Amino acid sequence: MKTLTALAAAATLLAAPLAAQTPGVSDDEIKLGGAHDLSGIFAPFSVPAVAAAQAYFAEVNAKGGVHGRKITYIVEDHGYQVPKAAQAANKLINRDQVFAMLLSLGTPHNLAMFQLMEPQGVPNVSPITAARQMIEPPAPWKFAGTSSYYDAIKATTEFMIAEEGTKKVCLMILPTDFGKEIEAAVHELAEAGEIELGAEVGHKPDETDFTGALGKVKDSGCDTVAMALGVSQMINAIATARKLGMDDLKIMLSGAGFHTVVAKGLAQQGVMDGVYAGAGWQDLEARLGEPEVAAWVASYKEATGEDYPGTGALLGRSGAAIMVAGLEAAGRDLTREGFIAAMETLDFHDPIAGNHVDFSPEDHAGADEVFVSRIENGSWVLVQTLE
Repeated sequence: MKTLTALAAAATLLAAPLAAQTPGVSDDEIKLGGAHDLSGIFAPFSVPAVAAAQAYFAEVNAKGGVHGRKITYIVEDHGYQVPKAAQAANKLINRDQVFAMLLSLGTPHNLAMFQLMEPQGVPNVSPITAARQMIEPPAPWKFAGTSSYYDAIKATTEFMIAEEGTKKVCLMILPTDFGKEIEAAVHELAEAGEIELGAEVGHKPDETDFTGALGKVKDSGCDTVAMALGVSQMINAIATARKLGMDDLKIMLSGAGFHTVVAKGLAQQGVMDGVYAGAGWQDLEARLGEPEVAAWVASYKEATGEDYPGTGALLGRSGAAIMVAGLEAAGRDLTREGFIAAMETLDFHDPIAGNHVDFSPEDHAGADEVFVSRIENGSWVLVQTLE
């Protein structure tokens, strides 16, 4: 009996370190996970974001990793479908045992994955969505990369009122948590009497014909329309508006539309102006002369073979940089609790995103600026920075 007791005690001692081990962390590796849209309407964000993050981690790993550990980034495709996002999160968190989630795309998709993250306190860092729900209600494990869609659209609308004569705003949105963020900001300004609200049109993710919706916008007499659609949908809808002779209609986009692909795609359709966006980062094209930006563009081209790193790549690189900074600050004795505490001390300028990253225990939004830009001759041009 004493022998059995001794064996049981020994087994308990041997098992204790394993039970206490931080998920996704071994002596030589840190596993991170990301649920992305690699095949759906926001693939122009996810595909280059993953490439840029992997390239950044490869550079870090080539230099010895973080405190001697190499980073492995495991990616799953949800195709912008919420059920698939939940399945992806289940695999990454419960089977792959990732330490944290990074750059996962989509508002409703992240919200679905939160159901799995919250019980285990899995950190969610720099999701590719600027919905307020990424940090509200507050939770220690939630870290957003930039200012929210809501704040950006509200600030951009106020800019449009003051500088561009906006008086009446229509909405063309996906009826999702993403679209509702844009809707909420516009509604608040309408309720405050700052603008008049016109037609509100909901769209499906696979919708391609926007003629009827734009007819409603025209009949409402709106001078501005706020859009929250898929990337190709926005290009299609704006180009259709111009083909219908709605040349004076101003278009206002959130960060989900502030993409190099949108500016270049519209230029191919002959749309060179009248499109505005509010986002928590700056476009790359106008800053290619900055040494750090130029160096990163060159390294991205070499690593991926792509001609130019667009907006998705910018977000991927910036999210990866935030993650690495947090891991470095957390030290060798890595736990989720220690990582969260370390993240709350970060304070640095991100030269690639062109914003200032600053977390604290009270504020888990990394960058608070709103950059208002407009399309001019096929490129995004910064017109105002709002703190």
